Amino acid sequence: MEWKHPISPKAKNLNPSSGKVLLLLFWDCNGLILEHYHEQDTIVTAALYTEILKSNLKPALRNKHSGLLSRGVLLLHDNTLPHFMAATIEAIRQLKFELPPHPTHSPDLAPSDYHMFGPLKEASSVQ
Repeated sequence: MEWKHPISPKAKNLNPSSGKVLLLLFWDCNGLILEHYHEQDTIVTAALYTEILKSNLKPALRNKHSGLLSRGVLLLHDNTLPHFMAATIEAIRQLKFELPPHPTHSPDLAPSDYHMFGPLKEASSVQ
């Protein structure tokens, strides 16, 4: 219950979500390569991230872009702690992915804002 004025509009009946999940997305200029889901309380650690790179991303790249692995993979990810732990850097080296220096933070350099979250918001508002 909440207090409201008698002439206040009725509250909209919001359906509760089916639960939150953690979604890790990997994409390139051609679109989505891998979407990897985890339960809400999952913490992305270096061990989890390297496991996803080795067990999920590399096979997904092989399936979607067979020639890409032979030409080399340029992996640009954000600068969160698990992405730059020694174990993660070693896994990236073993996978022979190239890791460029992280660019300066800029809204212009956040393609997820334009290519991923927009369609995701539109899809969720339709349901």
